[in-house]
Amino acid sequence: MINYTILGNEMQVLALNMKEGDKVYAEPGHVVYKDNSVKFDMKARGGILKSLSRSLTGSDFFVAELEGPGIATMTGFMPGKIIPIELNGNSLLVEHTSFLAAENSVNYGASLARLSAGILGGEGLFMARFSGDGVVWLHAIGGVVQLNLVQGQQVQVEASHLLAFDDGMSYGITRVGGLKTMLLSGLEGEGLFFVNITGPGRVFMHAVSRLQLAASLLKVIKV
Repeated sequence: MINYTILGNEMQVLALNMKEGDKVYAEPGHVVYKDNSVKFDMKARGGILKSLSRSLTGSDFFVAELEGPGIATMTGFMPGKIIPIELNGNSLLVEHTSFLAAENSVNYGASLARLSAGILGGEGLFMARFSGDGVVWLHAIGGVVQLNLVQGQQVQVEASHLLAFDDGMSYGITRVGGLKTMLLSGLEGEGLFFVNITGPGRVFMHAVSRLQLAASLLKVIKV
């Protein structure tokens, strides 16, 4: 495992201390700085077909690849928390804008099985899929809420708050309310779509959604 430190509070930074031969990859634009000794390249991770499938989820076609020795740092685009998740041979489905970086041993693909649900959910279920061994670092806006569901336990997550969940969990999407609900929801759009997830497994959520953040900023601008 690559040595790393998470720095800061409201706006956290991931600092990776890589040895000779250590490699990570990250979404473009998240790198803050790196030592001159750290190699940097842009690649189509996993080949053209996998890169195309990821681009359909909204992720970038190319990823940034960094190789040690040296220190490289990354951060999210908004205030929040960085979450390290050790895969240990398992798979994780991740809302694509939440991905920050991963060790080179982690496979990076996409889950397109719920294409219609993704369309209905706005920020819903176009999910990136990470599998294999190694650490994935995610970024949660505002903070992270984690639930550990037991067998058969169900939870409804407001679609724009969904961050990640263990692959293999049963999930679907439910629309709440009709036209009146949509009109009253305003820009936030909160509560219109819920992702139903059934345990066992882990569910990770953003404490604040992008829609909530945008709506709050718009109100300040109007004032």
